[in-house]
Amino acid sequence: MLALSAALAVSVPGCSVAGPGAGRAARTGPATPRSAAPIPSAPPASAAAPPALTRAQASAALITEADLGETWGPTLGAATWRDDLLKATTGDADCRRLLDVLYTEELLGAAPAPRATAALDDSAGGAQLHYRITSHRAAGIDRTLAWLATLPDRCGHVTAEAARGAVRDVRVTGLTLPDAGEARQGLRVTVTGTTADAGPAVLTVDLVAVRVGDDVIHLTNGGLGEPAEDATRTAVEVGAGRLAETRRQGRAQV
Repeated sequence: MLALSAALAVSVPGCSVAGPGAGRAARTGPATPRSAAPIPSAPPASAAAPPALTRAQASAALITEADLGETWGPTLGAATWRDDLLKATTGDADCRRLLDVLYTEELLGAAPAPRATAALDDSAGGAQLHYRITSHRAAGIDRTLAWLATLPDRCGHVTAEAARGAVRDVRVTGLTLPDAGEARQGLRVTVTGTTADAGPAVLTVDLVAVRVGDDVIHLTNGGLGEPAEDATRTAVEVGAGRLAETRRQGRAQV
């Protein structure tokens, strides 16, 4: 999942995918043998790709505790669920990659542009929500969303092995999300096992990615109990709208 860490590095991060929409530049035909190839004119300003978000813009588009309700606040420290329950492996490459994503919170790999992150705690339910915004190519984001969509079937119920032979029971289901952004996908992952500190435990994590243009929101919301689904939905809906508005304002300033 996200690895539920207390402080996420500045970077940036369910269930239907709004189809892949990566734009491709139009191809021009070869020049005729009797004439030189024409010099291409510069594309109109409206056709130019929007600039990547600046660090300040990405930070301004983050959600805050005020968006989620009075029980939420800035994180007070790192949870130990990552080490105790998520650091495990399994034979299937896709399921192993999913566990790695939950542990490291690197859904799309290294970001080519600055990221912004937020980490929030729910004092009532004990959940942590990690939220990040990253700039990537739309086609790459959509490939990742398509991969996430395959996991409820491929990794619906698997067994993973942790350190010293400890067994983890992993279940993956799809997560219904608001119609936000241009494409989105969400999973609910439940990991059951015995921890060194707390004994038997069940960790439930919502893993969500939402594409807005060439930016992606990646969030995890999890804890030792049922995640507050309304927090996940609010983060998706409010966050996608805020990011879209930030992108619109950024284009207007160019």
